[in-house]
Formats: sequence, C-alpha cells, structure tokens
Amino acid sequence: MADRRVPPQETPPVEASIAEAHQERPDGGIWEHPVVILSLIVVGSVFFAALFIGRALSL
Repeated sequence: MADRRVPPQETPPVEASIAEAHQERPDGGIWEHPVVILSLIVVGSVFFAALFIGRALSL
C-alpha cells in the first residue's frame, strides 16, 4: 500500500469534484467596517460627557 500523505501546506487532490470557484461578494458598505461606527459612538459619547463636565465646572 502506498503512503499518500499530503504536506500541511497543500490541499489534497479531490476526485470527481464539480465545484467551481466561488464568486466574491460585494463590499458590505459601512457594516463591513465596524471601526467607523465605533469611532462615531465614542466621539459622540466623549462630546456628550464633555458637555456635562463643562456644565458642572461652570457652576
């Protein structure tokens, strides 16, 4: 019996595969980049907190 081990970096051969390469999906817009949303939330929270701090210090 032959030893048919495949190295970890290679994909083993597949017999009778009829699958085709998948199509790449389009960019999901702003939902694809949550850092933008998170940044807006953080900036808004800091601004809102600064209003309260400024008002407390002005008393």
